[in-house]
Amino acid sequence: MLAQLLVAMLALHSSQEEKLVPSVVPSTQGAPSTDDAPPPFGPVPTAAQLAWHDREMQMFIHFGPNTFTGLEWGEGGENPKLFAPTALDAKQWARVAKEAGMEAIILTTKHHDGFCLWPCALTAHDVASSGWADGTRDVLRELSDACAAEQLGLGVYLSPWDRNNPKYGSGEAYNEYFKAQLREVLGGAYGPIVEMWFDGACGEGPNGKRQVYDFPSFNALVHELQPTAVIFSDAGPEVRWVGNERGIGNETHWCQLHRDKFFPGTPLSAELGEGHRDGTHWVPAECDVSIRPGWFYHPDTDAKVKSVDALEEIWYASVGRGCGLLLNVPPDRRGLIHENDAAALRGLKARLDATFANDFARAASVSAAATRASKVDASRFAAAHVVDGDASTYWATEDAVHTGALTITLAEPATIGIVRVDEHIALGQRVAKFHVDALVDGTWKTVAQATTIGARRVLRFDAVTTSSVRIVIDESLAAPCIASVQLFAPRVKE
Repeated sequence: MLAQLLVAMLALHSSQEEKLVPSVVPSTQGAPSTDDAPPPFGPVPTAAQLAWHDREMQMFIHFGPNTFTGLEWGEGGENPKLFAPTALDAKQWARVAKEAGMEAIILTTKHHDGFCLWPCALTAHDVASSGWADGTRDVLRELSDACAAEQLGLGVYLSPWDRNNPKYGSGEAYNEYFKAQLREVLGGAYGPIVEMWFDGACGEGPNGKRQVYDFPSFNALVHELQPTAVIFSDAGPEVRWVGNERGIGNETHWCQLHRDKFFPGTPLSAELGEGHRDGTHWVPAECDVSIRPGWFYHPDTDAKVKSVDALEEIWYASVGRGCGLLLNVPPDRRGLIHENDAAALRGLKARLDATFANDFARAASVSAAATRASKVDASRFAAAHVVDGDASTYWATEDAVHTGALTITLAEPATIGIVRVDEHIALGQRVAKFHVDALVDGTWKTVAQATTIGARRVLRFDAVTTSSVRIVIDESLAAPCIASVQLFAPRVKE
């Protein structure tokens, strides 16, 4: 995957960097307010990016000839007839994803071996030529239908590296071929696509040559065909790689990025985790990780599926740090998600449901050290909005006030060990540092501290019994806008 596939593409960067897709929403720092709301600060997310943030956790599915050969990278010359699932059921994939709390499924519709999981009119290296089901079935079609039935989003991964096609390495001819494949997949036959997933893999093709990818034109075509989709790659343009394949987000996660520094296959991956405090574009990080040691199914890893404890830690280190989690769950040779994987996912869902079932803050009263005035509605930016359960409302301060505190007084004392704080990111990311105090035996005690918040920040700390909690904004780049504060009991260890 990405960490293994970073290649020396610096020579290509100079010819491509100026063609990068421009930000859909430019920086509006300092723009005048049309009512009395805080003006947007810096780059802000598009509607598609806001929807991506809301999905939080998605399923990745690696499936294809590698499932049957035992390889992780197919060589491209595999006989299509090797693809022979005995009981493929995309409805089962979608049910497992739904039961696990996933919001979408992204399928490796074409991996580096060039094999297409849809009947592709441009190649014979596809399901139609495999002999499976007499060439009558379409994995992407079946998954699209299954996702629609379960109200899940559908995403697609199409590798630009193609170790099968003879045009690969030819330059423009192959780029046009790849765009024709994008048109088949994204042109509407499979419904709306929520995420287009690109990596920077650029190895040799059948002729021993590497291809110079035209990512600017690829991205433009995706935007044309699927305007509500976000595009993932090292460089975005809408969602970036986190810089590792362990599912671990950075402690400091700025959604802003100096995007024009990066390109698919960039060697600057160390910067991707944190992002840039003064970044020019909104490009949040996505954390990809597999539930097994490899990305494709291998029978000898049935006993090596990540435990519920391990998956829980990944969730806190990704979703809990404001990133998206893309958890790979590879179907087996039957074409089903293995029982061990499904059990681990159900265990994670049960664990999270139990942990976040009771929000003590919902019954609390809230006050603030400072609150933004409103001529439209005196309560428009009131502190009480952080506990009203409505993501569209928020507490804010005056423009010149970049610090502040929210005091949450509980209906009755409670033992807490987890706090979740969300910013109103539609107006940009602002908070650079904050801490959490709890009133213990009449004295304020700091129980947690962190840097960025962004879409969400979930912090665990040693349990305390308290009647009041204080969220203190120590540093913000502009007037803080906090949408939600939630308080939970610590998870009881089994």
